[in-house]
Amino acid sequence: MKQLAYTKPKQHWFFKYKIHHILFWCGYQYVWWVIAIGNPIKAAESIFLTSFFPKYIFYVIVQTLAVCFNLYFLIPRYLEKNKLTEYIIYLALTIICASLLIVPGYYLTAFLSHKTVADLFGNDKNCFYFFITNTFPSTLASMTLGMSIKLTKKWIQTERRQRLLEKEKLETELKFLKYQINPHFLFNTINSIFFLIHKNPHMASDSLAKFSEFLRHQLYESNDKLISLDKEISYLKNFIELEKLRQNTQVELTIQADNSDTQDLGIAPFVLMTFVENAFKHVSKHTDQPNWIQIDLNLHQRELNIVIANSKSSDTSVQVVHYGGIGLENVKRRLDLLYPGQYTLDIQDETDCFTVKLHLQLSELTRQSAITPATVLTEL
Repeated sequence: MKQLAYTKPKQHWFFKYKIHHILFWCGYQYVWWVIAIGNPIKAAESIFLTSFFPKYIFYVIVQTLAVCFNLYFLIPRYLEKNKLTEYIIYLALTIICASLLIVPGYYLTAFLSHKTVADLFGNDKNCFYFFITNTFPSTLASMTLGMSIKLTKKWIQTERRQRLLEKEKLETELKFLKYQINPHFLFNTINSIFFLIHKNPHMASDSLAKFSEFLRHQLYESNDKLISLDKEISYLKNFIELEKLRQNTQVELTIQADNSDTQDLGIAPFVLMTFVENAFKHVSKHTDQPNWIQIDLNLHQRELNIVIANSKSSDTSVQVVHYGGIGLENVKRRLDLLYPGQYTLDIQDETDCFTVKLHLQLSELTRQSAITPATVLTEL
């Protein structure tokens, strides 16, 4: 069995374990020491050649941990999920706790200097003074800087991805203009409906309506960035019915959908269609054994899991996903741009079966969906 799985590339250990954060905050604290002392050489001597080193280390380690906790735990869990009140509370607690944890660094510095805190830092200096005057403002500034860098980096990535999306959209639209109405599919479908008019006028009329809806979706609704999930599945329904109508060989089609609580979910056009079209295109043409296609869709909250499998001839080489000339790499690139870090794609090419497994995190739409995915698929 040949298997293609798309996962995130492995990070270098230096970045995986956030070592670059420690180096950055070491430099950040050193800059403040230089500003306070006025000489970079004397600042380095004060940090590394005197008993003030523990104080420096406390600032670096505690503030690094606090910033990382905010960037990689609080922001994804609360701020990005619009839980603003909880985020502000936990952020304030993080800043206060980090500021308090730095205070012992002053006392450890005084202990290693064989002096009292009053002798080393001044008679009016105590833990409350250190907290209010030094550690709290410094930690607040570090957290603000960390968030600013994070948000700026995210904004740059979003802008870059948006430009790539626009470029990809232009390229995709050009290919859709060329391949959108596949002549082979178009003529076969019209021909099938033509012969069906005399045999079964009611079915011909129904097929013609599906064909019209199919073309309307391709020409107009495909221009939207997101469409409702039920519309995309309705489009799949029409496509599947038309494919069944024009297939010369008998294909056993099995569709399963778990009943679940549906939401107002949106999806990029043609994401699912790509793999369904591929299944019909490459399904086996056996005369002595079943030819089959299986579609299994599971929706849980915003998590969409779809498995599409089709029979294939044992002598058929690895199948490549195509939609109107758009290959697998283009599909993957489109998923990378539209759903960065929000999908997994697993393609398995076995001797007599070809399977595509897609896990996708969907986003909500403002308008209400009239048809649930489970209902639409069940009606097929």
